[in-house]
Amino acid sequence: MLNNTYIHIPGIGAATERMIWNCGIKSWKDLVKNHDAIKMTRHKKRLLLSEVANSIEQLSCCNHVFFARRLAPCHHWRAYRQFKEKTAYVDIETTGLSPNYSKITIIGIYNGNETKTYVRGINIEDATAELAKYKQLVTFNGARFDLPFIEHEFPGFFNHLHTDLMYPLKKIGFKGGLKNIECQLGLKRSEETADIRGLDAVRLWNRYERGDDEALEVLIKYNKEDVENLKTVIEMTYPVMMEKETKASPNSPKTIQKLTSNQQ
Repeated sequence: MLNNTYIHIPGIGAATERMIWNCGIKSWKDLVKNHDAIKMTRHKKRLLLSEVANSIEQLSCCNHVFFARRLAPCHHWRAYRQFKEKTAYVDIETTGLSPNYSKITIIGIYNGNETKTYVRGINIEDATAELAKYKQLVTFNGARFDLPFIEHEFPGFFNHLHTDLMYPLKKIGFKGGLKNIECQLGLKRSEETADIRGLDAVRLWNRYERGDDEALEVLIKYNKEDVENLKTVIEMTYPVMMEKETKASPNSPKTIQKLTSNQQ
């Protein structure tokens, strides 16, 4: 959807963007060819064409920082498909809710093919080198939780595009936590982790610190399912996110399930 986005352009708001879409413009290249269909002042159209040409160039160079800075955080999800090959799905476990009084115990990073787990006291310092390989991060509630914790521990690190799935999912009818949304989409956890929630993750870590290595194995498995399910969830729901954004049509979880079942 990024290549049919205009709200990152100075002077272009949501109403103007929707007007462009309503003219039948399907992409930046389409706009360059068919800009006469758009009714706006000559000055504004000249600015639009110049910025679209710049956006095409920045995307061809895979310059994620350009779009990360230009797009409001709530719209970063639009870039998902264009930067999918350089995406990390990220989730952390902690000892509490505040980065000022708690610490990260595990950072899980999934690149779509392989999950890497970084554990406090073992290899957690290596997580930043792994995260630096990517241009885009996908989390659930990461804007308020995961990223502030990581930023607190490793200051000045992020320049990524960041899709916090909680917000676009809410816009298309999904509420509650990631586990609840997984259930609505028909996704199932392993028997070993199905009933684990945030507080249980803290308890598992505490048991590990007291010498229970099996507790750490369960916690790692729980975190691994978190990050791998992030990709499944966004792949299942992204078409509906785009439809909702461009057509402003109401959708419900039942509608999403119907659409995704048609793709399988």
